[in-house]
Amino acid sequence: MLSMSDDNVMMKQVQATHAPDGREVDVAPLLHLVEDILNRATLQVSFVFISVRKKAGQAHAEMEEKNHQISYSIVLDALSYVIDRISCEIAYKALGGADAHSTTVAIFETLASFPWDAKLVLTLAAFALHYGEFWLLAQIYSSNQLAKAMATLRQLPMIMEHSGPLKPRFDALNKLIKAMVEVTRCMVQFKELPPSYISEDVPALTQAMTHIPTAVYWTIRSVVACANQITLLTTMGHEYALSTTEAWELSSLEHKLTNICDHLKQQLGSCYQHIDDKKNVETFRMLVELFEMTHIDNMKILKALIHARDDPMPIVDGSTKRKVTLEVLRRKNVLLLISDLNISHDELSILEQIYNESRIHTTRLDSQYEVIWIPVVDPSIVWTEAMHKQFETLQSTMPWYTVSHPSVIEKAVVRYIREKWHFRNKAILVVLDPQGRVVSPNAIHMMWIWGSNAFPFTSLREESLWREEAWRLELLVNGIDPMILNWIKDGKYIFLYGGDDVEWVRKFTNTARAVAVASRIPLEMAYVGKSTKKELVRRVLATITVEKLSYFWQDPTMIWFFWTRLESMLFSKIQQGKLDDHDPMMLEIKKLLSYDKEGGWAVLSKGSNIISNGHGNTVLTTLVEYDLWKEEIPVKGFDLAYDDHHKKVHGVTYPCCRFEFPNTAGRIPEGMKCPECHRYMEKYTTFLCCHDEGHPTASPFRGEL
Repeated sequence: MLSMSDDNVMMKQVQATHAPDGREVDVAPLLHLVEDILNRATLQVSFVFISVRKKAGQAHAEMEEKNHQISYSIVLDALSYVIDRISCEIAYKALGGADAHSTTVAIFETLASFPWDAKLVLTLAAFALHYGEFWLLAQIYSSNQLAKAMATLRQLPMIMEHSGPLKPRFDALNKLIKAMVEVTRCMVQFKELPPSYISEDVPALTQAMTHIPTAVYWTIRSVVACANQITLLTTMGHEYALSTTEAWELSSLEHKLTNICDHLKQQLGSCYQHIDDKKNVETFRMLVELFEMTHIDNMKILKALIHARDDPMPIVDGSTKRKVTLEVLRRKNVLLLISDLNISHDELSILEQIYNESRIHTTRLDSQYEVIWIPVVDPSIVWTEAMHKQFETLQSTMPWYTVSHPSVIEKAVVRYIREKWHFRNKAILVVLDPQGRVVSPNAIHMMWIWGSNAFPFTSLREESLWREEAWRLELLVNGIDPMILNWIKDGKYIFLYGGDDVEWVRKFTNTARAVAVASRIPLEMAYVGKSTKKELVRRVLATITVEKLSYFWQDPTMIWFFWTRLESMLFSKIQQGKLDDHDPMMLEIKKLLSYDKEGGWAVLSKGSNIISNGHGNTVLTTLVEYDLWKEEIPVKGFDLAYDDHHKKVHGVTYPCCRFEFPNTAGRIPEGMKCPECHRYMEKYTTFLCCHDEGHPTASPFRGEL
């Protein structure tokens, strides 16, 4: 429409008129009123502007409207004269045949003392006054005699009769008005940016400020073009609209404003991101300081973690499925169950069992805690309907408290959870005491190992429970299978074994049974599977069932829980910083976890007392070589004779040890000693592709001897 050189000269002329006197004008309420007018004053029902307001109910809307009425009165008392003056000037110059640029400059001169955003909103208000009156008469003249008389003076009945041929003109007009409102809204949003979080030296804001005069000019120029269309239509009749070719100007201006608006929105988005980042840093710092302070109860902590916004009831009671306030958690021991939306059914099943058991006897100390689910969703991921359904499905199955929606967990809180509590997508239980202090950064391991007996789930309680423990079979199977506990009470010999090699299982069980018969000892065997490779485990179970090789766990959750408890024992020691302390019990646990990665294994016990813990190869060799040590049984007893020979075999074969820690595990040790030779293991980075259900694809750290 203008050459580049003309454009530069024109903008210098516009900026020469800009002489703000420092007044601050709150134009947001006025823009709201203008949008409402332009929204209703339209020929097409489908033409609807996106309202700035989001009505949350009729009562709230009425209160909001009252507040707006007060704002309108304050603004219009000071500015109605200016709005009327601009409206008259636009109409007068249109009738006088003035060109659009000179009219636009005249408006700038009238509004010289106002800031850029106020210039734009006041001009749009003047147009809304003119345009709204036109369509008000058009909408009611057929049913109102006064309106009919006034409409006749403005030739409206004749114009409406020819509305069909005029439709393309009004379509172009409506599109341009929408673009004008969009640019104006952007301008007001730039003005509303909080100066405490953003300054003009921020590149995005700096760039936007340089384009704002141009944006204001072309928007006011568009207002003049739209006003001219209506003024000339009502004074010269519909023949004017049908006989001229000025509609192309509306489309050209709409295209130009759309480009300007897209650019401004991009810069505005960058500004919002800058503000959001600063607010998140501030909130994160506040969280750090809050957790370092002493409080009389846990309310400040919980309100900081669960941002209620305008919702006074941001959590849901799992038993009633009704929303409640955070007050239900005041001065209680609170366990924050933190997970993503992929928390497994096995985890929830066992947690629910432990949780429900703790509530059977309400007088017990271990019932004096509450659990609340804190779902952590990556803030950079767009929330989808599928994710919403997944959240609701999980929420509906939980008997404890849950947040009403993941959005109440702010970005800064997610950062705190990841950085301070080392959450990596694998579920953790952070324990807060009645004053909101963190007494355990992750009690999930305590929960798996000891259940509610670990109450109040503090690190001190964790230490105390470990001091009371011993390397015994109950430690491995407690809370999982009463059958094995009965064997323990009866003082039987028990082989607890696992692995995924069907042939090894067949040889091991048959040989073990033959040795038991030859030695005349009461022997029971229980297959506990493997921590991964569920499909291979299912094949082994099928073979055991058909050939009746031994007892096994039919419920896959029991197998999952066995290995989860075992891993929890290791992570519990890591959390306490005692992974490589001289601890015979932890040495055996590390061996078991290592053997699980390399074939089969077996633990032999007599009643509660564990005799030997060995790799599949060494255990099978020991049993196969029964004739070499059977003569020692009458002298040493079966226990010692078996253990002594196993140690000899182990000393020759020395199986390789390795551990894998998925990146989702959270606290990964910097170094780790081999449970066999006690030297520090080397650390490798391994990429595993695993489609096994329940075993996440990860980049684990693998230590190998």
